[in-house]
Amino acid sequence: MEIILKKPANFKLKADIEPKGDQPKAISQLVEGLKKGIKHQVLLGVTGSGKTFTMANVIAQIGKPTLIIAPNKTLAAQLYNEFKKLFPENAVEYFVSYYDYYQPEAYIPITDTYIEKDASINEFIDRLRHSATAAVLSRRDVIVVASVSCIYGLGSPHEYFQKHLYLQQGGRITRDELLRALVRMHYERRETDFTRATFRVRGDIIEIFPSNEEKRAVRVSLWGDEIEEIKIIDPFRGKVIGRVREIVIFPASHYVTSEDRLARAIREIREELRERVEYFKKKGLYLYAERLEKRTLYDLELLEEIGYCKGIENYSRYLDGRRPGEPPYTLLDYFPDDFLIFIDESHITIPQLRGMYRGDRSRKETLVEYGFRLPSALDNRPLTFEEFEERVNQVIYVSATPGDYEIEKSEGRIIEQIIRPTGLLDPKVEVRPSENQVEDLYFEIKKRAEKKERVLVCTLTKRMAEELTDYYKEIGIKACYMHSDLKTLERARIIRDLRKGVYDVLIGINLLREGLDLPEVSLIAILDADKEGFLRSERSLIQMMGRAARNVNGTAILYAQTITPAMKKAIEETERRRKIQEEYNRIHGITPQTIVKSLEDPLMKMV
Repeated sequence: MEIILKKPANFKLKADIEPKGDQPKAISQLVEGLKKGIKHQVLLGVTGSGKTFTMANVIAQIGKPTLIIAPNKTLAAQLYNEFKKLFPENAVEYFVSYYDYYQPEAYIPITDTYIEKDASINEFIDRLRHSATAAVLSRRDVIVVASVSCIYGLGSPHEYFQKHLYLQQGGRITRDELLRALVRMHYERRETDFTRATFRVRGDIIEIFPSNEEKRAVRVSLWGDEIEEIKIIDPFRGKVIGRVREIVIFPASHYVTSEDRLARAIREIREELRERVEYFKKKGLYLYAERLEKRTLYDLELLEEIGYCKGIENYSRYLDGRRPGEPPYTLLDYFPDDFLIFIDESHITIPQLRGMYRGDRSRKETLVEYGFRLPSALDNRPLTFEEFEERVNQVIYVSATPGDYEIEKSEGRIIEQIIRPTGLLDPKVEVRPSENQVEDLYFEIKKRAEKKERVLVCTLTKRMAEELTDYYKEIGIKACYMHSDLKTLERARIIRDLRKGVYDVLIGINLLREGLDLPEVSLIAILDADKEGFLRSERSLIQMMGRAARNVNGTAILYAQTITPAMKKAIEETERRRKIQEEYNRIHGITPQTIVKSLEDPLMKMV
């Protein structure tokens, strides 16, 4: 992809600290591997070892556009805020699903229930998505932090790029040409309610509020058919902020297309509709034929009138000019060929990337089978994992517990980061009988509460977590239960309240593992640790125990009747790391100190 207004990939890392512990060695080895062209590497960094700072140093040294994929919005927000602070002069962007609420279109044949797509779009997140694609196409010093939604179809980067509007002082364009160009880019003309993705006209002055901006709009002054001046203005007060000689305005939608392509797409959709209606009628399925025809003709009417319709992504195969079965364009296609990928918490992100295609496909096949969608809607989908792999240039998997896939792909290129810059050790591990685990844990929580420290408790079932929370509340413990039904912001609020001391203990199932940065937590208690399964696997146990590794008094108590192979391996690995850390501290005269961290929450900051 051609880059416009290209800036050199000059990443300026701003940090008050220098790499410490294992960080210098890890940075050096990862950079060396990238320069040698090694495609797959693993950064095995223990909790609290500063993996993010290592990643930042690698990016600064290697100087390539970078995509960082996190397993969820919360971790993506955390990384985004950290990288914004580390690279204040570069483009650090955020790309996650823009839905506050999303109910996908579906049909349940057994009850003859059609569920229409219902979604609430977060305008703030939508702006950040546009900011991300605009940055990737216009500069090289760019870092995009994304969730796994980055492998969903996005619309053609070629069409998106070709539809951009390049304005230059002294350049030639008539007022009508400029207005038509903005309409083709899905900008809406509004004279009063001037918001993102709109424009307004006052004589020969056109004001444009770009889709990727929040606090800056563009005022273009024309003299005849010449651009006399380009100003950056405050869109709400109209005050001039600055002047520029040139600017690029990107489309207001990622699903833009040329008039020729749109006309061809409409013809092809009509032809597919004719064939599918004929197919249903031959089978005597007249209701399906009528339903499909009515729905599709309505969409076609809108496409002809305004070039857009609700659910336009279901026709993306035709709008993109793709062949049947051909993969969709995604955020990955917006990057240049030499880009770098970090997959954070890879042991959970990789399985998520693997599973997205299958879940999407099964839902859409039912819609197609019963006449709610054309078969081409199946090509509006996420990438398969194999297609994702084909688009990867160089990748670094980041995890305290990398999965088998990452280990195999890296062919032994595993860079360990075991020493923490703070000198903190992996937690002490104790195994206690599970007979009186609830009562024993009560006394441990009381001990921590007296020292103003916090506790995390991992149960196996939702019911047990609820009952344990109620029981502890009844006997005077400030306990809270965190479950999967809670929305992202509510979870963030509970975590913040735990840190503030509103609660002494947080109880949950598998929500207390990756990415929880809680220095106040000095005890992690794992109930029924000997019940084998994915919640008590070696990797899960190491991740859970790691939550106590940010406090100098960090301890993990595993309640069990027997020691399972998974427990044995997890304990041995934790003790191996702890010995390495103790020896390093002894040689360098380091006294471990609990991390001091602001109570500011990245997600609360962003919404």
